[in-house]
Amino acid sequence: MAKIRITNLRLRTIIGANEWERDVEQDIVINVVIDYDATNASKSDNLKDTIDYKTLTKKIIKHVQSSRYFLLEKLADKILTLVLDTPKVTEALVRVDKPLALRFADSVSVELTKKKLTARSS
Repeated sequence: MAKIRITNLRLRTIIGANEWERDVEQDIVINVVIDYDATNASKSDNLKDTIDYKTLTKKIIKHVQSSRYFLLEKLADKILTLVLDTPKVTEALVRVDKPLALRFADSVSVELTKKKLTARSS
């Protein structure tokens, strides 16, 4: 198994439950860890045998920048769903940080992990 890490993807979006947060885009920082089988890619050196992280990142950016969620949990779950919908992904972890959400803290974050469900033969 292998891991791809997308580290500190900095975006802006509407996020939060306070009235003022519904009108002002805020900074968020996204980290994604993707588990997958890299056996074929390691042998072939061909993009079709791995996860195209550039294309996936573009999907994440498009979704986040157009979203308007109240909770970090909801945003993290939607990103996690995008990642798990990507072929070859077996498991993923998504962490969404909201910098300066608390006065004396660098950020507040929510982290979700999920394994892709696989079909079982009867």
